[in-house]
Amino acid sequence: MSNTDVASLAELLHETAERHGAFEEAAPPHDWWDWYAAYMRARENGSTADEASSAADRYMAEVKHVVVAAPDTPTGAG
Repeated sequence: MSNTDVASLAELLHETAERHGAFEEAAPPHDWWDWYAAYMRARENGSTADEASSAADRYMAEVKHVVVAAPDTPTGAG
């Protein structure tokens, strides 16, 4: 593995860690590496960061059964 490969991987890991933060805060206990792997695979396959986050969330829900509840929305406003 070249230094460039290491630098690129480090950059992707850093991005993944930052994107995982929102899932981590809202999700029940889970293994972080499962979300990371799904996110990183999606990014390597050309997904945008938002698409990769959605793909990782979907993977966690469908395969690992770790589901983040939708935020409460106000009712009767107005």
